Amino acid sequence: MKRLRNLFLLGALAAGPLALATPAVLRAQSGANAPAAATWPGADPADVASIDAILEALYDVISGPAGQARDWDRFRSLFIPEARLIPTGRSETGEHGYNVWSPGDYADRAGASLERTGFFEVEIARSIARFGPVVQAFSTYESRRNADDPEPFARGINSIQLMHDGRRWYVVTIYWAGERPDLPIPGHYLPSPDEGGAP
Repeated sequence: MKRLRNLFLLGALAAGPLALATPAVLRAQSGANAPAAATWPGADPADVASIDAILEALYDVISGPAGQARDWDRFRSLFIPEARLIPTGRSETGEHGYNVWSPGDYADRAGASLERTGFFEVEIARSIARFGPVVQAFSTYESRRNADDPEPFARGINSIQLMHDGRRWYVVTIYWAGERPDLPIPGHYLPSPDEGGAP
């Protein structure tokens, strides 16, 4: 299993004012990770006020032209300290695998590439399931090097788990797969015709 994980050093999703302190309830629950939680950046309230807001912030913070530094404190502020980002993929020999990253790992591994080449990722469709504070979002994305590129260079689906603690939203996990010729995105995860997208 470790070998499969190591096959894939995959790229981006597709990877401000920090006014709020990390809630004490999260620090208390962090256990061995309490020091990390205590120093975790607080979020701009506007970024975490709703499901729409936190998903918009997630895509916005990793997007930008070549040469533009990303705000990685803003990025981390969207997550719980123990959050995981899990890209999946397939090697040239057909083996499937994954990586497990923290938000800091993502910034370290994907950040330089995003900033060097330019990267814009947008959500084009979403389906939501919710039970109380727990939300599962299937968020279909398109990735471009420049915001005005006519066609994306990649598409896929982010499976995003969110949590509400009574005050704000957090990203808990992002687990994603890119579209491939043998793995097209199903039509029900694409924009509907009445939204101006593909059926």
